Amino acid sequence: MKKEELERLLQKYYSGESTVEEERALSVFFNSDNVPDGYETEKAIFSYYISSIQVPEPSTDLEQRIISGIDEAQKKSGKFKRYILPSLSVAAGIMILAGTWFFFSRQNDLQDTFTDPQIAYAETMKILLGVSNQMNKAERALQPVSVMTELPLKSLENLSSIHEVINNTNLPAGDSDKNK
Repeated sequence: MKKEELERLLQKYYSGESTVEEERALSVFFNSDNVPDGYETEKAIFSYYISSIQVPEPSTDLEQRIISGIDEAQKKSGKFKRYILPSLSVAAGIMILAGTWFFFSRQNDLQDTFTDPQIAYAETMKILLGVSNQMNKAERALQPVSVMTELPLKSLENLSSIHEVINNTNLPAGDSDKNK
């Protein structure tokens, strides 16, 4: 193949205007031994095309095999729904009944441990102060998080001021139509 024709075919190939016959001719040329210097990249491209495996056409019964596979999977899941799901429901009901029985049976065991109301009040205050201290510690630990949530709000304020500056600029009459 002459160099001028080779350049013309490559130009058509790279611009996407080549025919199948022209691409086949380029492939045959670049897979031969007489490729001129400077065309190593094209030789690598076309040799890759020839060495690449062709994707086979799917068999005619592919769709039927897929449908039968889906049907088989649905049959297996149907067995789960038919046998295991009801037994799990019965087990869950038994667990709920047992939990209810234990809950109400323990209710009777709970009694007032304090006979003196002032001692009960003091113990309640002690517990509530402990809870309050723990909540205050947690609140102090979360203060850096509140600072982090304020930063995006400040950024949005900066964006709104930029937006106001853009809206307040005077555009020439022709440019305002383009921005709409």
